[in-house]
Amino acid sequence: KDIGLMYVLVSIWSGVVGLGLSIVIRIELGSGGEWMGDEHLYNMIVTGHAVMMVFFLVMPMFMGGFGNWLMPAMLGLEDMALPRLNNFSFMLVPVALTSFLVSMLIKGGGAGWTMYPPLMLGDYSSSVSTDLMIVSLHVAGLSSLLGALNVVVTGVVGTKVAGSVEQIPLLVWALMITGALILVTVPVLAAALTMLLMDRNLGTSFFDPVGGGSPVLYQHLF
Repeated sequence: KDIGLMYVLVSIWSGVVGLGLSIVIRIELGSGGEWMGDEHLYNMIVTGHAVMMVFFLVMPMFMGGFGNWLMPAMLGLEDMALPRLNNFSFMLVPVALTSFLVSMLIKGGGAGWTMYPPLMLGDYSSSVSTDLMIVSLHVAGLSSLLGALNVVVTGVVGTKVAGSVEQIPLLVWALMITGALILVTVPVLAAALTMLLMDRNLGTSFFDPVGGGSPVLYQHLF
């Protein structure tokens, strides 16, 4: 429960920051002219709002917070099946969050939370902050992957303890299925981000149409 509480606190803090960014967006949209006076700053705030809400509020809150808090109690277990992995999974969240906040402070990436090329390629987003944002999402994805693995294993162990599949609560089933989907999808997203990072720094052309790549391929992977 302690790790679940820490997940919830970090998620709430991220949600407050994301809410603040959304308020700034609404102020800009509601003003008569350019309130900020910088289009890149606006794009950066839109990107930061979306990333904070998706990767640092929703995913840690529901899988890490609710999973750690409710799943062992519903299954009659004292703790998650893999407590050390659970601890390491949480430790990655502040690292990813700090990296992303630092990337916003040093110019920031303004290509949107989906990070679609060619906006994320070097010609349009040449700052190192964009690379730092991609790395932070790698770390956040690894945290989600380890947390999902822990949830699935805990659900399997709890099923054996309960002795019957019919005794498993619906929320536990929902967490297990969500965890299984994360285990399948997050590695694909990580591969797409790695390919994007290589396009930016190693001269590859997975998504660069100039070199024969396809930006649509990234959309399919994402």
